Order: sequence, then structure tokens, then C-alpha cells
Amino acid sequence: MTSANGWCDRVQQSFFPVCVGLMTILVGCASDKEALRKSQGFYQEGVASLPGDRQKAFVSFHKSVQLNPTNKEARYALGHVYALQGKLPLAEEQFREAIKIDDSYSEAHTYLGQVLANQDRWDDAIASYKLALSNPLYPTPDLARFHLGRALAHQGDLQGSMEAFEDAVSASPPSVPPALTHLELGRVYYKLGYATQAREVLKKVTTMDKGGDLAAAASELLTRLK
Repeated sequence: MTSANGWCDRVQQSFFPVCVGLMTILVGCASDKEALRKSQGFYQEGVASLPGDRQKAFVSFHKSVQLNPTNKEARYALGHVYALQGKLPLAEEQFREAIKIDDSYSEAHTYLGQVLANQDRWDDAIASYKLALSNPLYPTPDLARFHLGRALAHQGDLQGSMEAFEDAVSASPPSVPPALTHLELGRVYYKLGYATQAREVLKKVTTMDKGGDLAAAASELLTRLK
């Protein structure tokens, strides 16, 4: 017959590894939470530093990504700094990583499109802008439409470009300066031979940006329409 003490010993022996395993899990969870907290802290530090000290911001964003590789905002911010530095392949890498984390991250799709366009990869850029616009919750779709319009115009699709710019100018509130969007739309109207529409839009630019470079560009186009 098994003694009560022997039974207790066996229970304790079998229970102890379970307890150790549970403690390891709990410590691991606490450690993960701490890493996430620190990652977010470095990200916020980077955002605060970016206007005045780009290098400090870069270091903060890099630390944030190291602590939490799935921090999509930190990856986006790191991509932004790389883009400002002219390191386009590295910027592209970070934006693609952010998109892997969240495929509906429209801001990353749009910025990726700009990086691709700056590498003369126009068709890829167009695809990226369209992916940004596939998200109905994208808060600033006129930004993607503006860049899409430019890319389509570069590729010779003036009809598609016109439609993108027409959608962009109707945004309220706009995230792209209205005078700039109207100027691009006026240029496309001009190229398409739509003189009446071009004249109407370009005159708006001269009012929106009175005395500015955009107004000067619009005025120059207006002289060609006379």
C-alpha cells in the first residue's frame, strides 16, 4: 500500500515542473509587455525629436523596431527618415515591412508609391497608390489620388490622371494644398485639349495662391490658352 507521504511526494514532484513552466510563461509575458511598452516609448521619443534632430529620431525609431518588429508606426517612421536621407531602398524595405504587418495600412502604401516613383518604377507606384485607395477607411485618400494622378500622367494615361485629380480636388478637408491639386488638374485638362475646363481651374489657382509660384505656373499656362 502506498503511504500518504509517498503520494504527496509524487504529487509535489509532478506539480513542481508545471509551476516552473507557468512561472516561465508569466515572466515571459511580463517581459514581452515591457518590450512593447519600451518600443512605444522610443517611437514617441522619435516623433518628438524628428522636427529638430533627425539623427536622434532615427536612433529612437530603430530601437523601437528592434524591441517590437511588429510596430508598424515605428517602421513607417523609420522608412520616412530613410526617405529623407535619400536611402530609397532602405525606405522601401521599411514600408513593405509595415504593410506585411497591416495590409490595410494605406499611409504606408502611399509613401511606398512615392518611393517607387522616385526610383522610376512608375507602374509599381501606381499599383501601390491603388492599394492605398482600396481601404475605405483611409482618412486622407486625396493624397494617394494626387500622387496617382501624377503617376498616370507620367505614364501617358491622361484620362485616368484626370479622374484621379478630379477626385482629389473634391476632398474635404484636403490633405494636399488645393492650389497644387488644381494646378495639376489644369495641366491635364490642357494636355487633353479641354480648354474651357483648364481655364476655369487655372484661374482658381491664381486666386488660391495669389503671388505664389503655383499661381505663376497657372498664369503661364493660361497665356497658352488664349
